Amino acid sequence: MPKKGPIIGINGKKGRESSVLDRWSSGWVRRPLGWIAKPLEARGIGADRVSVAGFIIGLLAMPALAMGWYKVALGIIIINRIGDGMDGLIARRNGPTDAGGFLDIVLDFIFYASVVVGFAWANPEKNALASVLLLFSFMGTGSSFLAFAVLAERRKLTSSVYPHKALYYMGGLTEGTETILFYLIVCLIPDAFPILAYLFALACGITTLARILTGYQTLSAPNTDDKKRG
Repeated sequence: MPKKGPIIGINGKKGRESSVLDRWSSGWVRRPLGWIAKPLEARGIGADRVSVAGFIIGLLAMPALAMGWYKVALGIIIINRIGDGMDGLIARRNGPTDAGGFLDIVLDFIFYASVVVGFAWANPEKNALASVLLLFSFMGTGSSFLAFAVLAERRKLTSSVYPHKALYYMGGLTEGTETILFYLIVCLIPDAFPILAYLFALACGITTLARILTGYQTLSAPNTDDKKRG
């Protein structure tokens, strides 16, 4: 998920802007990721290069899943997520950029979709419908997230939970940590993919609905900046 760029969020007010698991995981992985990132920084490797490398490696999970190599795919997913964490640390240490934030989130979205496609390829008869429904639910979470982020930037809203993120993070049941846990579980129990995908799609639907209601309510309020200018 994005880590590089201008700060967008909700006026510094405390709120449910991210999942509990996201906040917990970001806390305990920060130090070990920092240790891994130091040698890369010493060699002058920037955040954007780490993002691209992690993305290319992550895409290998799709053919691995298609071949039924679930344990291999699991390892690839873990490597991709390590890279995703390192690029954010490097970016914050060296100065975030708009271009980096854009690259990071686009590559993440493509990676998340590629894993679902890999499961559909692995067993089309059993997994295809669940995969389609899951991708449909991802469209809801992704569009609601990005649409609000764009308008939040226009209103100069800021986040207290993730001030280092490039885009505003609306809360929900299915954030980055939950998605990766889902991927890891279905890699370990591939036969359970259909039922778990249906359940996760339902959770994504709840997240999308909550974001629509919260986002609409927030953006319906008068813009304080417009009042000041008036």
